Amino acid sequence: MEFPMRIKDIKVIPIYPKLADRYQHRQIDLYGIDHRTIFRVEADNGLVGYGDQRVQPGGQPNQSSVDPLIGRNPFDYINQNLATGLSGALYDLMGKYLEIPAYKLMGQKVRDQIPVAAWTRPASPEDFREEILRAVGEGYTIFKMHTCTYHDIIEQTRLAEEVAPEGFQIHYDLNSNRSLASALPLIKQMERDHPIIGYIEDPLIKNDIDGWRKLRDQVDLPVIMHGTPLGGIQELLQGIADIYMLESGVGNMLTTGFAFGKGNIQTLIQLTGGTLTKAFALHMAAVLPTHTAHTINLDDQYAEGEDVAPLIPVIAGSSTVPQGPGLGIDVDEDALAHLATNQPIEKPKHVGILHMPGGHTFYGRSYISVTDLTGREEGTIRGIKSELWLDDGTKEFDQVYRRAQKEGTFRAN
Repeated sequence: MEFPMRIKDIKVIPIYPKLADRYQHRQIDLYGIDHRTIFRVEADNGLVGYGDQRVQPGGQPNQSSVDPLIGRNPFDYINQNLATGLSGALYDLMGKYLEIPAYKLMGQKVRDQIPVAAWTRPASPEDFREEILRAVGEGYTIFKMHTCTYHDIIEQTRLAEEVAPEGFQIHYDLNSNRSLASALPLIKQMERDHPIIGYIEDPLIKNDIDGWRKLRDQVDLPVIMHGTPLGGIQELLQGIADIYMLESGVGNMLTTGFAFGKGNIQTLIQLTGGTLTKAFALHMAAVLPTHTAHTINLDDQYAEGEDVAPLIPVIAGSSTVPQGPGLGIDVDEDALAHLATNQPIEKPKHVGILHMPGGHTFYGRSYISVTDLTGREEGTIRGIKSELWLDDGTKEFDQVYRRAQKEGTFRAN
């Protein structure tokens, strides 16, 4: 049967939503999070599908990238690994055409509620404590954050514990940059002393397969591998991780997710953008047998009203899978037009300051990597403290800024 619907037009619309007010003093930390793309796919029958994705600064897709789809049947692209936003728009369009939710084009729905995680970029211990409070107030019970070379993970955790309710969990992404010798003692300490930590992602470099297995044998915390660099089945057979993060194309995510379901291995989806992106992730998570972990979507990063549709509510740590046709999200075209007129945030002029536990202070062009400064692996030095000095118009700032731009990192006199 030939479907009569054809793609008439696709608009690639860069948008730059304003960040949440709490980020006014963290514009360096959150640089680039406001760069997103909306795909508006119109069919020859008048139906319109919408999708959304986050992009890196300078990474907005070209209009020419979607031109080959004009005149094609959108159903030709089921389970294709296109750009996330474009795939979401096609599923939205196909679901609207058939008057069914998008998940019905993916598989049998096995759950109505999906756990979801709050998120922020690496934050100082004090800012992280405030982020935990914010997330709790918004209904979240899990918080994901990357660690970094310039904040102390134990101090971050300690301050988070001061305000988190019982049962709240932190999902730390350790950046896939450590050896077993540095990662194992740190994780054992966190496991022993900080029960708030619920998940560890990418503790070791990806090609250290033996290290992953040894680590998993010696810790009880669930270990997450971001992606499947060996293709999925080899990771499953070798028992590298407890949970696998699915990313990089709807076809890949569904295929890999169903394969892990057969092996009774837990999965989670990370798909970042706004409300449309989160909806797309919820539809996929609804059909994957072992997607009983959380999704990570970043829709909690923006100011109120700075999206094409309202936020999907978070109740007791989970969100409901939308039930309307397509992605089940009503897009406000006026809001879309407004967001398309916004300008991206530029990095303010600043200097990084690093205080080392021995009393030394260093200045740099931005945050200073303790790893670059000392040669030690990330997370192995306690008591470090970092801050940013924003341009305050003083002669002192100008002197330090000029020297840092010229010399890079230097020790204070």
